[in-house]
This record gives sequence, C-alpha cells and structure tokens, in this order.
Amino acid sequence: MSFSVAIDGPAGAGKSTIAKEIAKRLGYIYVDTGAMYRAMALYMIRKNIKPDETDKMSLASKEVDITIEYYNGEQLVILNGENVNPFIRSEEVGNMASVSSANKDVRFKLVDLQRQLASKADVIMDGRDIGTYVLPNANIKIYLTASSKVRAKRRYEELTQKGLSCNIEEIEKDIIERDRRDSTREFAPLKQAEDAILIDSSDMSIEQVINTVIKMVNGGNK
Repeated sequence: MSFSVAIDGPAGAGKSTIAKEIAKRLGYIYVDTGAMYRAMALYMIRKNIKPDETDKMSLASKEVDITIEYYNGEQLVILNGENVNPFIRSEEVGNMASVSSANKDVRFKLVDLQRQLASKADVIMDGRDIGTYVLPNANIKIYLTASSKVRAKRRYEELTQKGLSCNIEEIEKDIIERDRRDSTREFAPLKQAEDAILIDSSDMSIEQVINTVIKMVNGGNK
C-alpha cells in the first residue's frame, strides 16, 4: 500500500523546501505540483497566450506533455521533452501559473498525472488543493502557512541572494493578490481541508517544521 502526504498552503509558505527535504529523508517521491503548473504556464507564455485568453489555454493544455524525472537525485521538470528547470522560477511564470491553474482543462490534465503517481508509490505532494481535491484520501494532510510579511521577507531574501533586484513591498503586494486569487477561484480553491493539521511557520525554523511533519508521518505510517 502506498502512503501519501499532502501539504497545502499559500504562496511563499515554504511548502516546496519542506516537502523536498522530507521526501529525501523518508525516501518518498516528491511530486512538485507547483513546478508542473509553472511548466504549463511557461508553455502558455511561449505560445504568447494572455492571462485572459481562457479558451486558448484550454486548447493548449491538451497538447502539452509534462513529466517529472529524477536524475542523480535531482528532480527535472520535463516540458515536451525539454528540461525547463532553469526557466520556471521567474515572477512572470509564477503569476501566469496562478492564473492558468484556475482553468479546469489545465487542472484536469495535471491532476490525472498526479493521482497516478500517488497510486503507485509513497509520495509527498505540495500545492494549493492537494488535500481537498487532488488527494482527498491522503494519509497525512497539512496546511502550512505564514504571515504575508514573513513570506515576502523570505522571497525577498531568496531573490536578492540570486543577485536579483526587487522591492519587498511589491513582493508582499503580489503575495496578497495571489492569495486572494487562489482562495476565491471557482474551481478547487485554496483552503484548509477539514482534516488537515495547521502549521504556522512564521516563528519556526525550516528544521522545526520538517521534524514536526516527520513525527506525524512516522506516527501515521505504522
């Protein structure tokens, strides 16, 4: 029997960092749903599809092949045969992903692949609607959040470390707007599943969050 862990939460809460490290320590497969949506968004941008062109998004989603592969322990996001890891972390792609992920055809395409992965192996998956929609029967569900100020500060530090120039107030404004968009969308909105455990990481270190989740997994996987 495969075991699944679902981690949901808003943008910048640290879901991916924490899920990747837990997967490594427990030997689970990390399914980076956000990266899959970002790869889809990158495809839309390359096709010059605008955020309001929903019909074009629906059509384009049918011709996209997105897979996740592991090579020397590194996760590769493959878009139509191309490793797109270097291109999917920009703000432009992130904003397009937030818009295009609200498109039902885009979501159906990716959700099907994500469920197939979870049915075959022990997985940890993070996103906006994993516990509520993608894996409603996940063994462990966590809702990971932090204040918008803390999330903006983390993002600001991440970008400045890469040598990118950015404005912390603008980043926080983007985060608040993305939260609003993700939680009010009609289809599979961002929300805490009724049976999910809330973890607010505003005053926690990454290691503290990781240890908290691993204890939950070890307690539930007996």
